[in-house]
Amino acid sequence: MAASNIGMMDGAYFVGRNEILAWINTTLQLGLSKVEEAASGAVACQLMDAAHPGAVPMHKVNFDAKTEYEMIQNYKVLQDVFNKLKITKHIEVNKLTKGRPLDNLEFMQWMKRYCDSVNGGLMNSYNASERRESSKGGKETNRRTSVPSQAPAKSSSATHKPHASSHGAKKASGHAPNAPLPRSTKPSPANPAGPAYDEQITELKLLVDSLEKERDFYFSKLRDVEILCQSPEIEHLPIVNAIHKILYAAEDDPSMMAEAQAMISQQQQDEQPMLSPILEASEERPAKQEAHKRKSISDLELEEFGMASSSRQRLSDISDVQLCGSPLTSFT
Repeated sequence: MAASNIGMMDGAYFVGRNEILAWINTTLQLGLSKVEEAASGAVACQLMDAAHPGAVPMHKVNFDAKTEYEMIQNYKVLQDVFNKLKITKHIEVNKLTKGRPLDNLEFMQWMKRYCDSVNGGLMNSYNASERRESSKGGKETNRRTSVPSQAPAKSSSATHKPHASSHGAKKASGHAPNAPLPRSTKPSPANPAGPAYDEQITELKLLVDSLEKERDFYFSKLRDVEILCQSPEIEHLPIVNAIHKILYAAEDDPSMMAEAQAMISQQQQDEQPMLSPILEASEERPAKQEAHKRKSISDLELEEFGMASSSRQRLSDISDVQLCGSPLTSFT
């Protein structure tokens, strides 16, 4: 089913809590007032039974599950149904059994999305009360859901009797007009702010659950960074020591960041002398080559100058011989 792989940004996860509760109560003929009341897993099992009639062994479902062990048994039944129907949805049992509103709301949102994808969500012919009869605690659940519907009738009849008795008392006391009338005990009016307070409490619980999830997410990221910094290949680096200084800070100290940056800058300063001899050698090498070239050029010039001077000396000697009247020159 495509609904088994819906993402967190799907429209199903934006369905409100009141709409989810109304859908559960209408489909299963229940009277849930909080989404965390579905944490036992029995509601999810019966929702799957409503979507796939007969697929869930309802005699194994416990609607009276209170302990974590009993809840896990219900989720085992649900997981078996998922495996039978080849549904790849992962059930986070540890989170759901804790009864946190946000986790149970998200799971019920997914259940609604899935049930709507099966036969268009049409489950009008499903008799939820009858299917619960075979479950453990199912009869008690049916009895609890039927009590609120009978309560208004009982209360109306109870309020009618005092009026009748007071009317008879008035007739009996007709001959004594000065007799004091009995005080009627008026029931205290219901507090209209009660549902509003319950709504605010539920919203605050959802907010707390969301903040806890965000806290756990960032804590896991910091834990990954800590494990990475403990690797033998990099744990001796100054930048890793700076990260450790920030991670293990006991309190929020603004100077901690400055100290970490100073450790990194000190590392850069320590590395500069190690690189300077190489740089100086690379800079001196072209200068030496240039000086060697200049020396060789000057040597060549001196040699040429020496050869030229020696040839001139020879010519001068020859001219001196001619002027002296050598026999050889006169013979020629």
